[in-house]
Amino acid sequence: MKVKKVVVGKLQCNCYILEINNDIIIIDPGDNYDKIKEFIYNKNLIGVLITHNHFDHVGALNDLLKDYKTEVYNSSNLSEKDYILNNFKFKVIYTKGHTNDSITYYFYENNIMFTGDFLFKDNIGRCDLPTGNVAKMKESINKIKKYSDNIKIYPGHGEETNLGYEKKNNYYFNNNW
Repeated sequence: MKVKKVVVGKLQCNCYILEINNDIIIIDPGDNYDKIKEFIYNKNLIGVLITHNHFDHVGALNDLLKDYKTEVYNSSNLSEKDYILNNFKFKVIYTKGHTNDSITYYFYENNIMFTGDFLFKDNIGRCDLPTGNVAKMKESINKIKKYSDNIKIYPGHGEETNLGYEKKNNYYFNNNW
């Protein structure tokens, strides 16, 4: 699976385009639809995955849906289980805390997670915004700690990391805050 990161919008949201053969999935089309659209050309868009519903992660979604008839997946229509969309296989993990609709997508065959604003390199998402919850964030961190250290993390903002690094270096993984 190929992963392309497109940084969009004023808040520099990471939009990801995943590709296997000619099929693509878009994760978090936050803004700058024209930038995102360049990567869709002549491809088969089979779905859009949303990590959470903040404007900087869904800002280009309506424009995208005007041009492409595709399914949108988020916490309102996904359960915590495994899914298959064509050749894409992933597990949905509820990672509440930043918002009550936060989802992590774990593509287990590729050993990668898309964490939205739940987990960043050396940090976690804010819990002081509407529907944020510190107790839920702690539960989500404990849930993610159970996964393998060598999983690559693609966050909603900033640079990539891996779960082993976060377990060792991320303050929120190692302290009672």
